[in-house]
Amino acid sequence: MGSQGAPVQESFKIDETKNVWMLTYFRQRYPTRIEIDAKGNTVEVPLPNPMLINKLHIALSNDGRHWTPLNDNKPVWEQHVRDPYVRKGPDGLWRMLSTGGGSGNDRQKVGPSCLYMTSRDLVHWQVEGALPLMKDVRDETGALARNIWAPEWFYDEKTAEYVLFWSSSFKDAGWKESRLWACRTRDWQSFTAAQVFFAPPYSVIDGTLLADKGTYYLFHKEEEFGAKTGERRAIRVATSKSLEGPYTLIEGPLNKGQIVPVITEGPTVIKDPIKPGWLLLYDYCMTDRFGASYSPDLIHWSVKEDVHFPPEARHGCISLLTAEEAKELLKTYANKP
Repeated sequence: MGSQGAPVQESFKIDETKNVWMLTYFRQRYPTRIEIDAKGNTVEVPLPNPMLINKLHIALSNDGRHWTPLNDNKPVWEQHVRDPYVRKGPDGLWRMLSTGGGSGNDRQKVGPSCLYMTSRDLVHWQVEGALPLMKDVRDETGALARNIWAPEWFYDEKTAEYVLFWSSSFKDAGWKESRLWACRTRDWQSFTAAQVFFAPPYSVIDGTLLADKGTYYLFHKEEEFGAKTGERRAIRVATSKSLEGPYTLIEGPLNKGQIVPVITEGPTVIKDPIKPGWLLLYDYCMTDRFGASYSPDLIHWSVKEDVHFPPEARHGCISLLTAEEAKELLKTYANKP
C-alpha cells in the first residue's frame, strides 16, 4: 500500500513551468481501535506507541504520489489544527477549516464550533474565529449536536456562495448515527441555518466534494463496524447533478459498495498530475499509513503501490500551488530549527 518514508526536503525540485501540489495534514497515531461486540458494547483495543500533533503540517509533490514534508515534518504553525481543509478562494484568499480548537463560544448555548483561519501567502495565518455551525439545530429531545467533524468548504460558482459541510452526531460519540450537514455564506460572517446534506443508510463522516463536467462527486467515509455489520470503515462515493443533492450512492467493487480498502478515512481527490484521470488519497487510520488510488473516471479505482507520504500524516487535503507559492514555502521552511 506504499511506504511512509519520505524524501529529504533538499531533494525537492521545482519546475518553473509546472504547478506543485501541496498536502496539508496533522499527525497522529491512534491510541485505540474502537470495536463493537455482539452485545453492542463498545470495546477499545489499545494500539502501540500513540502520538498526536494537532497542528498544521505541509508537504509538497510534483506527481501526487511522492511527498516531501516541509520543516522536517514538524508543524509550520503552533495553532491547534486538526483535519485541516485548506483551499484558495476565488478572491485569492486561502481559507482553512479545522475540527475543534474553537474556544470563546458558550458551548452550552450554541453547541460545538469549528475553527476558521485565513492566509494570503500560506506562511502567515490568522484565526478569524470559531464557527458554531450547528447552533440552530436540536434533536427530538431538544439537545444540541455533540460535534462538528472534518469541516470543508466548496465554492458554488452558480450562486457566488461558499458551501460549508461537515459531519455531526447527537449521540455520545461522533461516529454514531452521524450525518453530513451543510450551510452557506457569502461573507464568512453570517451563515444560513444548517441542513442535512447527506444521509445515507449508514453513519457517515469525512465528506469531500469534487465537481467535474456537471456532476458533483461526494467522497465520504462509511462509519459502520462491529459484530453486527462487519468491518465497513472505508471510503465510498455518491454523485449528483446538483450541489445540494440528492446524492445517489455508487456501488463500488469492494466490501459491498466501497472504493478503497478498509480501514480508511479522510479522503481528498485531485486530477492526476502526471496522466489523464484522478488521484484519491486517504489514510489507513488504524495502521498509521497513507494510501492512494487512481481512477480514469472518478468511479473505478485501483490502489497505487509506489507512493511515499510523510510519517504519521492524517486526514490530508491537497491543493494546487504555483511555482512561486511553492518556492516561498521552501524558502520559509528549509532547514528551519
